[in-house]
Amino acid sequence: MDGRHDGTAVASGRPDAAVGSGRPDAAVGSGRPGRAVGRDPVGWLLTGGAAVLCAAVAVLAGLATGQGNPIGVLLPLVVATGLIVAVLALTRFAAYVLLMLAVRSCVDLFKVSGPTAGRADLGPSARALDLSTILAVLFLLAAGLWLAAQLRQRGRLRGSPLGVALLLVGATSLVSAVGAAQPVPSGLEALRIGTVVVMFVVLEQLMPDLPAVRRVLLAAYASLALALGYTVLMSLLGSPPAEVKGDFTRISGPFSQSTTFGRYLMFMVIFGFGIHRYLSRRLRLGLGVLLALSLVFLLLTNTRSAILGAALGLLVVAVLHRSRALLLALCVVAVTATALLPTVTQRFGQLADSTAVGGGPTGNTLAWRVGYWSEIVSLANRNPVTGIGPNMTKFEADEAKKPHNDFLRAYVETGLAGLLAYLAMMALCVHTGLTALRRAPPGTLGRGIAVGFVGCAVAFVAVSAASNVISNVVTLWYYVAFAAAASAIARGVHLGPTPAPPVPAGRIIG
Repeated sequence: MDGRHDGTAVASGRPDAAVGSGRPDAAVGSGRPGRAVGRDPVGWLLTGGAAVLCAAVAVLAGLATGQGNPIGVLLPLVVATGLIVAVLALTRFAAYVLLMLAVRSCVDLFKVSGPTAGRADLGPSARALDLSTILAVLFLLAAGLWLAAQLRQRGRLRGSPLGVALLLVGATSLVSAVGAAQPVPSGLEALRIGTVVVMFVVLEQLMPDLPAVRRVLLAAYASLALALGYTVLMSLLGSPPAEVKGDFTRISGPFSQSTTFGRYLMFMVIFGFGIHRYLSRRLRLGLGVLLALSLVFLLLTNTRSAILGAALGLLVVAVLHRSRALLLALCVVAVTATALLPTVTQRFGQLADSTAVGGGPTGNTLAWRVGYWSEIVSLANRNPVTGIGPNMTKFEADEAKKPHNDFLRAYVETGLAGLLAYLAMMALCVHTGLTALRRAPPGTLGRGIAVGFVGCAVAFVAVSAASNVISNVVTLWYYVAFAAAASAIARGVHLGPTPAPPVPAGRIIG
């Protein structure tokens, strides 16, 4: 199929078509010959609408400020942002997706519901006003229209075995949610998982060649720059973004929880070290600074699973790159962290303390997890085929906590069907990375993408065995972005020069 789809408008299904233009490369209000700006009704409509919207937001926010109502200040801004993003989604879909990837790491800063929105004692309406919820719904609607337009125009969509497995994970979640005791919160969780699935499917369509892959990776690491910039700025101002859990103060960055920040940094660090050597000198310098800061903040999150997952993923990257320097750097970081960050050592030391067992913020949470797993596995007996429904474990279990094991969670909440789909997804993540590794030409960015994603996939499998990774939708957006890039390499997208013999004339790669 034709890969020229980057920026297809939902309304027309044609490349780079503006709403109402009907012509490729025509932009609303572009002022090109033959189409005066002053005669563009769509441009006038959007400009006038934007002016009215800004005025309304200013008035409502001013009234709310005078009344001391913070939610009243934030709500008009959230609505205005949603409408502006909706216009972008319907006119320049590829740019919209890149924007979502670039800013999603900081969206939790505007949470109306706060960090406790996911608790079992709060109703599903607690998250209704969150900007992340609004953006998720908007993304699903815009992506559905855009994919339908692509399918109508080209007759089929680009796919992969990993994409099929992800679709099965999403489908089993929806089926399980229908039969859940509380279908609303379960359905919302299935919807959140659906955004991850749809993001992967969309990115597979948007990455037909090297420039497209580079744009997606640039957007992903722009999100890292924003997240780290916010964390550094707040730290310099004397108010580091952090949360106190038990005896530890843990950096949370722009996210609502330190565990989410830790897992986000885990994937960014692993993949970043995978591609670093294949970038230009200027980009290597910039990425190097981001990776160094990421390692520091990863340790300061005190998220044991993310730290161990990052160490495992970086070990995989070092072995595949045959890099002794990276292995040495890992040892140096471990020794330095032990010497300069005693809280990290104390946190890991709790795993050996048999007297500090518990599922609270501190203590031997590994021992608690083992006991909790034996308690909740019997919940699946109610419906072993489709499970009790996504996100239902914390409503059904006595301790009202999530399973802290994504494999067990898949079985309990989505049954045998969901577990098989989840295992297939895990296996195909690793398979996609290995296939990309075999097909990527040596010395190219494709090789770095393959190595980086293999490291991420191994870390994902390992961390999922003792964490709720599938719940961190924001983290999984970036994971599937890297997966889609690796999928592009696996299907033969040409990403750079190779010392192999030249391709015969007339042969089309990919």
